[in-house]
Amino acid sequence: MRSIPDDRTARAVIRDEALRLFAARGPELVTVRQIAEAAGVSAGLVVHHFGSKDGLRQEVDAYVLAAFDAMLGELTGEGGAQLLDPDIGASSLSEAFASHLPADSPLPSYLRRLLLSETDAGRLLFQRLFELSRAALEGLAAAGLAAPGREPAVRAAFLLANDLALFLLRDRLAEVLGTDPLSGDGMARWAPEVLSIYAGGLNASPQGEASQKG
Repeated sequence: MRSIPDDRTARAVIRDEALRLFAARGPELVTVRQIAEAAGVSAGLVVHHFGSKDGLRQEVDAYVLAAFDAMLGELTGEGGAQLLDPDIGASSLSEAFASHLPADSPLPSYLRRLLLSETDAGRLLFQRLFELSRAALEGLAAAGLAAPGREPAVRAAFLLANDLALFLLRDRLAEVLGTDPLSGDGMARWAPEVLSIYAGGLNASPQGEASQKG
């Protein structure tokens, strides 16, 4: 057994290691013994704290929901439109998350698994993200920066689905683009194209290109 690193409790270390393993392999393929070994504790201690692997997964889901909720609250502030306002530097949910999370964070990978799972936590997270997308679109429309469309709910859902595709297809996109789209370099390539398409359609030049030509 190794000693618990830093000042986290054993419970927090177990939760964090479970999050990392769940994100990498999927909860179904991870055992209590593997989690205990990664955390440097006994399997009995894992059961003592969480009752079972399902209890630990519920704890991880709750922790991830709270983490994303806190991050979304910080990113949007009170206005709700800041997240999608290019003048503030965050043009999408994925860009905002990429700028706030360390490169080795397991949260994006876990987000992908959570959204595709048939769990209450996955549904709650998607509902929260959809509400954020609607609020952001409404804020941009009120500021004259976007049109709500004939079906604002559909437009908000489209924007959200397009943005979440970066998380859900991250590995496949990295293969075809040659870089992780959520990395700094990847986002520097991705964001201008997204902004130009949102602003002017497929005929638009990437942001900044027109001014450089002039």
